Amino acid sequence: MDEQLEKMVKQVQEGAKYRFIHPELIENIARNELKKGRSWKDSIKAIRSKLHQVGSAYQPQGINYERLYSEMKSLPQDIHNPEVRRYFIQTMGNHASTRERLQIIDQFYLEILSSLSPIESILDVACGLNPLALAWMPVSSSVQLIVCDIYMDQIEYLNAYFEHFNINGKAYCCDLTQQIPQEKAQLGLVLKTIPCLEQIDKNIGAKILQDLPCQNLLVSFPAQSLSGKKKGMRQFYSEHFQALLHNTGWNVSTFSFPNEQAFLIKK
Repeated sequence: MDEQLEKMVKQVQEGAKYRFIHPELIENIARNELKKGRSWKDSIKAIRSKLHQVGSAYQPQGINYERLYSEMKSLPQDIHNPEVRRYFIQTMGNHASTRERLQIIDQFYLEILSSLSPIESILDVACGLNPLALAWMPVSSSVQLIVCDIYMDQIEYLNAYFEHFNINGKAYCCDLTQQIPQEKAQLGLVLKTIPCLEQIDKNIGAKILQDLPCQNLLVSFPAQSLSGKKKGMRQFYSEHFQALLHNTGWNVSTFSFPNEQAFLIKK
């Protein structure tokens, strides 16, 4: 990393909302901004705007993972225990992407994934706090769960979650615009992820669908904005998804929920 790029990354990270974001993602965005020849101030503003669109908009207050970990340590180690499930529900409420799904969590995974039950392995990209929904998924008792996201503190928390509940899981930081994970899995989860990544790379959607080494993909799109407005999003993203599938010949099932449009791809 050259000196100017390194300085730019460090200045972006000085903002509290961006402190724990994977440095490689910040570097990638900063490198692209430097090519545009803007002023230093405008470049920093543009980088932070991109990072807001792909991450911090979904957790504007930040998430206190130390507190969540402290609460988790005192819980039983069974993910199906009622007290544990209440903790998962409360914790997933900290992130907009999973919070929007809580009202339908009892039916979302069972309805979509019943044909794959019991699921033996999952690869969840841009996972957020979705790994905590494992207790609602039709999985085998020995399911393997590989997940990645851009927040370093979140990844540390998820690895602690796997350890505490004896889940065969691994979490790591990733910049999906630079590298698509290559861990093979029965099911890949790409939940409300593509619109965020397209803020950085408009061609990333088809690449992710093609390159993820999963037999099946559960892909979803938001049917409303973070503020709750519909704005024709369901139709727009349904049409966009069909464009991403052009000439693949994959088998696709569609599932509509109040605030989320989901598709199950069988390659």
